[in-house]
Amino acid sequence: MSEKKHTTTSGIEIKALYTEAKPMEELPGEFPFTRGIQKDMYRGRLWTMRQYAGFSTAEESNKRYHYLLAQGTTGLSVAFDLPTQIGYDSDHEMADGEVGKVGVAIDSLKDIEILFDGIELKNITTSMTINATASILLAMYIALAKKQGADLKQISGTIQNDILKEYAARGTYIYPPKPSMRLITDIFEFCSKEVPKWNTISISGYHIREAGSTAVQELAFTLANGKTYLKAALDKGLDINIFAKRLSFFFNCHNNFFEEIAKFRAARRMWAKITKDLGATDEKAQMLRFHTQTGGSTLTAQQPLNNVIRVSNQAMAAVLGGTQSLHTNGYDEALSLPTESAAKIALRTQQIIAFESGVTDTVDPLAGSFFVESLTDEVEAAAWAYIDRIDAMGGSVNAIESDYMQNEIAVAAYQYQKEIESGERISIGVNKFTQEEEGLTEVFNIDDSIRKLQSEKLDHLKSTRNQLAVEQALQQLSEAAKGEANLMPLIIDAVEKYATLGEIADVFRNTFGVY
Repeated sequence: MSEKKHTTTSGIEIKALYTEAKPMEELPGEFPFTRGIQKDMYRGRLWTMRQYAGFSTAEESNKRYHYLLAQGTTGLSVAFDLPTQIGYDSDHEMADGEVGKVGVAIDSLKDIEILFDGIELKNITTSMTINATASILLAMYIALAKKQGADLKQISGTIQNDILKEYAARGTYIYPPKPSMRLITDIFEFCSKEVPKWNTISISGYHIREAGSTAVQELAFTLANGKTYLKAALDKGLDINIFAKRLSFFFNCHNNFFEEIAKFRAARRMWAKITKDLGATDEKAQMLRFHTQTGGSTLTAQQPLNNVIRVSNQAMAAVLGGTQSLHTNGYDEALSLPTESAAKIALRTQQIIAFESGVTDTVDPLAGSFFVESLTDEVEAAAWAYIDRIDAMGGSVNAIESDYMQNEIAVAAYQYQKEIESGERISIGVNKFTQEEEGLTEVFNIDDSIRKLQSEKLDHLKSTRNQLAVEQALQQLSEAAKGEANLMPLIIDAVEKYATLGEIADVFRNTFGVY
């Protein structure tokens, strides 16, 4: 009987024994950064411990932010509801049933003021998971920072702003690809001058992986999209040595411990080569900096407390892979938004890894491992094969418009599900070591009355704002959208006059069309 073949989730064969690897010559903090982007890594500074939060109204989310900050969170990460993500105000018919459900409802600058009430933007970094309406949410954040008297040159944070993966995997796009890319490069250009510490895009593999891709596909498609953004910015005449320093990445971390570590190490090496080949000479412009979130799709509704162990395993892999920022999922997220107690355990997981495990004491602890070095090389080679195919198609936009990426992800997702259902791949509590349902006593629910509350706030806003000033700001934005001017200053002007998110998105719908 032949021995069972062992493979990673990407189908890379794992040998029973590794006895050699390429000699390690490079040092951390040096090109191509396989071993990490800082010479001393976590000895000098720990990763930012973020907890993704946002639900219901700005008032309710504000309470959760104060709770997380009191528990030791070092950066906020904002989840927005679906209407906010696709440019509809809470009172729009398309928003019915979705207001405040998967994130916080934001209709205007007024909501952002409430969301960050009692929080000085100059003292924290904020990551916002927002894409199609990223320019509008960033404008609101900048408007609030100005009201607080913060120095815009010093405020820092990240907007996801990665529309290509929306077309490929996630679906919250509004406008066609070309005008969407224009909004993104307008943000690059504006922030490089006005808000230089802001990370203007977080190129996201997370949602590609959640849609069912393998680790290798996540890496390849994310870097191919990154390459497309670099080229778009270069075409606009921006300096790669300036704007590439403000690009960051957002990766998933799944269950296959060593494959995930190898993926992160390969990612840094590959991005260093991509940026160098496109003309980056500044080391900081060649560095891949990334945020990691543990795998939402790996969480099970069955025996949910098992997810505590999954999340710990994934968080440890992200740290050993050299992440700059980390979000750990709540154990109850297969059932609902995380409860406060689940969010606290998730944060404590990071704190225990940071302060009790010893893995932060030395840089790249797994370097030189025959297995890890060989696997890093194999993951990299498999990812380059995909990127070469995408380049041959003319880049990511063409690969997405021809459905190539979507089809590759769908095939991988189907294969994974087949393996779970046949028992070839084991999921504890799902197809092995199962038991009668283990009920959680506490789940987090959002009530549909939130829409009524938000609609009342919108009515009040519209009756008290200067309507003429709003109409003039929206008219100016509409005219500019037909031309080539950078739209960010005009979006900021409109939000400062309390134009709503939906009103601004409608200006763009009317000008750019809907995809």
